[in-house]
Amino acid sequence: MTKAAVVILAENESHADYGRLANALEAAKEFAENDDELEVIFDGAGVQWIPELEAESSDYHDLYAAVREHVSVCDYCASAFEVSEAVDAAGLERLAEYDGHPSIRSLVDDDYEIITF
Repeated sequence: MTKAAVVILAENESHADYGRLANALEAAKEFAENDDELEVIFDGAGVQWIPELEAESSDYHDLYAAVREHVSVCDYCASAFEVSEAVDAAGLERLAEYDGHPSIRSLVDDDYEIITF
């Protein structure tokens, strides 16, 4: 079975950022539809997407909803980018295994392919 971790680092400022988000969610959806082991991690500036994606009016809400059960968020970055309330309201898991951030090493150690957007 394939194991993939899609890490979304792109901020939400430009047309290109929206393209990276769409590509990340499409890739994640493909893994999810094939019952692969999947982690979708919003990290760095990527955590800023959560408030928008949780809104049903977002153009990307349905795509996000298709993989939402696999979504987690960097604990440190949620605070740093001031989206903690949105992350908590969404009930998303916060990752803080390594100095307050997700442990990418642990994913590699568990044989996940790491794909960054």
